[in-house]
Amino acid sequence: MASSRQDVLTRAFVRWNWVRAVLHNGWWLVTSVYLVLDAGLSAAQIVAIGAVQGIFALCCEVPAGVLADTVSRKWSLVVSQVLMGTAMLATGLVTSFPLLLATQVLWGLAWTFASGSDIAWITDELDAPDRISFVLARTARAQLSGAATGLVVIGALAWATRRDVAIVGAGVAMLLLSLYVVARFSEERFVPATGPRWAASWTTFRRGLSLVRGSPDLLRIFLATFLINGATDAAGRLAPKQLLELGLPIRLDPIIWFTGLGFVALVLGAVALRIGARRLDGEHARHSYGVAAVVGTAGAIGLAFAPNAISAAAALILVSGIAVPLTRVISMIWVNARTTSDVRATTHSFLAQAEYLGEVVCGLLITLVAHVAGLPVALAGAAALFALTAAIMRRPAV
Repeated sequence: MASSRQDVLTRAFVRWNWVRAVLHNGWWLVTSVYLVLDAGLSAAQIVAIGAVQGIFALCCEVPAGVLADTVSRKWSLVVSQVLMGTAMLATGLVTSFPLLLATQVLWGLAWTFASGSDIAWITDELDAPDRISFVLARTARAQLSGAATGLVVIGALAWATRRDVAIVGAGVAMLLLSLYVVARFSEERFVPATGPRWAASWTTFRRGLSLVRGSPDLLRIFLATFLINGATDAAGRLAPKQLLELGLPIRLDPIIWFTGLGFVALVLGAVALRIGARRLDGEHARHSYGVAAVVGTAGAIGLAFAPNAISAAAALILVSGIAVPLTRVISMIWVNARTTSDVRATTHSFLAQAEYLGEVVCGLLITLVAHVAGLPVALAGAAALFALTAAIMRRPAV
């Protein structure tokens, strides 16, 4: 009976992640073009949206995780879906910069309610420590295949109709997905915190912080996450410009090129996770993370000093198709195995904060280097961050 419930929960969780990946990745592909061509935003306005969104997410990430640990993981996910669908839908209805800034901030805020809550929910409801790593790896593969599907399906919808129609349609579908969470995600093992809400939240926060500070393993993966997210964010932002400067053919719309590259990287990521499924946790995790960081180093160096657009594209696929998905999944499994049920969502929120800080601090520093010393030097800086991460993960466990 327990095994049957576990199978039902696993299928529901994997399917939900697949559909969510379809909608949010396809939506963002169309939105990224909509912001430029339909809303007419400048480069400075687009960068400002990203910066403000990141600041709000950084500030709200841990409070949202604490809320999930004290009130409800399931209903945190429902709130996330409703806010996300509303933000996505509203994006297609407005074109002014202030309103688009508001929709994107709301979209970023929506993710903080799901970040960590989803993993905490499935881990505790499944109640199968020997199985959870497999489920999380399977979920990551579903997210990658869903993302690839979303690029094609929602991109085609935007091409066949209009960009704003595709954006609104994806938002409506995301809102409806909240009903799936309500209907299929049971919450039988979670125990809400007792006592005054704010006191319980503060206690949960302190427990999570104490857990992280007292664990060399968690501190190691948080530092690695900080560095590698800075490297991947910078490489991702600078790669399109590098490819165009190296002579990416523009007879075909560049958005088609980048969609194709993204699709190939997502498929490669799913394959890499499938092949390495047995080496993502336990004793193998540290070694696998280090190998992925070495692959990222090679990819970033290749992107920096590629002689032409084809070799640069191949290097970019190494970074986004192997280094990024492997390190993200391993860090998620690593943290999940070293936390406790009462602060699980909070601890995952700390991990998300390390990601945001890496993007802001390291990413902005490398972007500054790009302005001062040029793209190759900046991308070499990203390669150095990958290499430093690999060195940290090769150090013996304390």
